[in-house]
Amino acid sequence: MKYVLYVRKSTEEDDRQVLSIEAQLAELSLYSAKEKFDIVASFEEAKTAKEPGRTKFAEMLSYIESGKAEGIISWHPDRLARNSVDGGKIIHLVDRGLIRSLKFPTFWFEPTPQGLFMLNIAFGQSKYFSDNLRENVKRGLRQKIRNGVWPGWAPAGYLNNLKTRGIDVDNAKAPKVRKLFELYATGAYTLNSLANWCKENGLRGNRDKELRISTVHHVLKNILYIGLMKYNGEVFEGTHEPILTKKLFDRVQEILAQRGKNRRAKRRTFAFSGFLTCGTCTCAITAELQKGHTYYRCTKKKQKCDERYIREEKLTEQMRGFLQKVSLSSQDTEKCLAALNSEEARAKEESQGEVQQLKTQTADLDTKLEKLLDAYLTDALSTAEYAAKKEKLVNEKVRVQEKTTDIETKGVSWLEPAREFVLSLNQATVLLSRNEKSEMTAFLKTIGSNHVLRNREFVFDPKPHYARAAAPCAAASSDLQFPNWCREPDSNW
Repeated sequence: MKYVLYVRKSTEEDDRQVLSIEAQLAELSLYSAKEKFDIVASFEEAKTAKEPGRTKFAEMLSYIESGKAEGIISWHPDRLARNSVDGGKIIHLVDRGLIRSLKFPTFWFEPTPQGLFMLNIAFGQSKYFSDNLRENVKRGLRQKIRNGVWPGWAPAGYLNNLKTRGIDVDNAKAPKVRKLFELYATGAYTLNSLANWCKENGLRGNRDKELRISTVHHVLKNILYIGLMKYNGEVFEGTHEPILTKKLFDRVQEILAQRGKNRRAKRRTFAFSGFLTCGTCTCAITAELQKGHTYYRCTKKKQKCDERYIREEKLTEQMRGFLQKVSLSSQDTEKCLAALNSEEARAKEESQGEVQQLKTQTADLDTKLEKLLDAYLTDALSTAEYAAKKEKLVNEKVRVQEKTTDIETKGVSWLEPAREFVLSLNQATVLLSRNEKSEMTAFLKTIGSNHVLRNREFVFDPKPHYARAAAPCAAASSDLQFPNWCREPDSNW
């Protein structure tokens, strides 16, 4: 009788279960030599048998169906199948007489009703073991999540701690991840430019994989960086140290949402397409190429419009003119940041009352979370309702705790937005030097709204603080009295 040899390990990774295949081959070779089996083919596979679809297993069955072999030698029935489909295929081939013998060093089988019954039990036990193991693993993962410990691979910026089974901040990569968020929050960078930035600055994943556009997008949406964890649609508080502030993370999510809107594919890409509307009839502004120059004009889809075209060079100069008004040199940026730092010490003394109020809010949120859990346990809420309400409360708690920490360590809450504002003014200077139209458009979207073209003039509604920075009095000021005019309600930021 001719036999085929089948050995399998459960993972495709070369560094895991390294000796499994080697050990099976050694044992089965000795077993075959002792029993004098005629082995005509050998099949090796590194894939789990919990689900159907193994390539080498299918090749082995085809080999047997073609009549080239009549038996299988394997270490144990669980090497052949851990699911009902593959186990059924083996038994069906035995019923048809195509498999006349199954040999295992650790299991007895004969092609009789009793043998088939025992084989069925062995396959069933293998499936039960896999199913039970999966449930135990899931239970362990759920408990780790409840304890605030991330159970999976750490993302870029963190490292898996093999001793604590948690994740720790990667001091080498965390500053680069933070910088990645800060760059995108300016509105002047695209995912593609950030992927290039990661490549230039050596920021790679924890498995030393290059951060491509899709990976960068995943990083920017990962709430793990603000101390939260999302598992099976439910948000949990983590015990790991956050890398980012929630304010910065939320700002990035706003920009991602704005840029994630579906746009119709266009044959030719123009720098300011989809950015402007007509100031006369509110139609979209379109672009066309004429005699080597790009012109922008109203589409006139709603009504007849007298708005005339404008060349891209002139439109670009108008946008650069506004950026020039709100730009801040590196030297002046350092002066403003230094002034904010000196203001910080005095502000800490004035913020104790606000800190107490925020701590009271945190305690109230904890109480609400407990009541929410009680309502869920009494079946007053569905799982989806509980997860949605909990996510909202947890996010609010993180925001309040972050604001408390910010006030305790840095001063009142307007200081950090003020720093971000100063840095954004310096970013305008960078954009002027780079002259990248797409980045210029993204920045103008960030700092204002209602971008229109009226009488061949580019106008828009800048946010209040950018409008003040662009005002003639602000541009003419040379004494940089920044701390005096920036200390306003947080809502203005």
